[in-house]
Amino acid sequence: MKRMLACAGIGCLLLATSCKEKPAGAGESTYKTMTVAVESRTLTRDYTAVINGRQSVEIRPQVSGTITNVCIEEGAKVSKGQTLFVIDQVPYQAALQTALANVKSTEASVATAKMTENSKENLFEEHVVSAFDLQTARNSLLEAEAALEQAQAAETSARNDLSYTEVKSPVDGVASMIPYRVGALVDASITTPLTTVSDDEEMYVYFSMTENQILTLVRESGTLEEAMKQMPEVSLRLSDGLMYTHKGKIDAISGTIDTGTGAVSLRATFPNPERMLRNGGSGTIVFPYRMDSVLVVPQEATYEIQDKVFVYRVVDGKATSASVTVFPVNDGKEYIVTQGLKAGDVIVAEGAGLLQEGTPIAIGKQ
Repeated sequence: MKRMLACAGIGCLLLATSCKEKPAGAGESTYKTMTVAVESRTLTRDYTAVINGRQSVEIRPQVSGTITNVCIEEGAKVSKGQTLFVIDQVPYQAALQTALANVKSTEASVATAKMTENSKENLFEEHVVSAFDLQTARNSLLEAEAALEQAQAAETSARNDLSYTEVKSPVDGVASMIPYRVGALVDASITTPLTTVSDDEEMYVYFSMTENQILTLVRESGTLEEAMKQMPEVSLRLSDGLMYTHKGKIDAISGTIDTGTGAVSLRATFPNPERMLRNGGSGTIVFPYRMDSVLVVPQEATYEIQDKVFVYRVVDGKATSASVTVFPVNDGKEYIVTQGLKAGDVIVAEGAGLLQEGTPIAIGKQ
């Protein structure tokens, strides 16, 4: 019994002794820290975009009539000058024949008037007819010549109308769907075009940036022209989520700001050799921001108060809050710090939101 009591007493003594022991640096907590260094990063920002052909032309008839022939298939590739539709030519052929007949008739009238005018001149020189008769003959000639010009103009108009019965493509491209069939009555005032031909060798992709984003780019470059020259190549994410294989180049920035949205429109041109891009499509422009010689911190090392971003610098072994300015674009994991830190500063690398000002920090592994 005495032996058991002695063992119990020794155990309590050891326990009391262990409770009084403290590790070195008691009162400090070990947090992961890092030394801020200069690095390079490429960030991206997405912009909703609309895809248009380099040239998209609505095909409409210039004369009225019924369609007698549809010469292409829907979605077919067409060439400039290729006949797409034929409108009933019979009335226009008849109008041309009438115009040609009128030209021949007026040509005969001009010839007769010339003969009469020449005859009157000879008779006037022989004092057979009066000056009035001569002038009358000359006026008749002028009238016949004017009638001939009118008839010739009518012939030209009739030829043009006949040529317009063959509706041709003004550009190379791809035809859209065709809402009209043989027998449909069409005219120049139809609401829906016969078809639309899109030149898709190159595609224009339109997207918008905010006024502030454009101002930032201009300030960095000096002028709008220089900003355009220095624009990086952009990528296009298609509607299925996959990236388009070719890069695009921004080659136009709108000179006006949309008063409703405050946005500025931009245009990027993409090659389209595989004809994968289609007029009227949609996608997402992926705009890269290349940042050299910048300070990068993990977002876990920051916390926010009233839309301001802070980090904890380690100063004399204690956590000291510091307000920082970060680049507006980030990848969801890191911030690029533009103000508030310098290379060589040691900061708490994670758990900043759980710290308090003045918390002792034992610098751990970085």
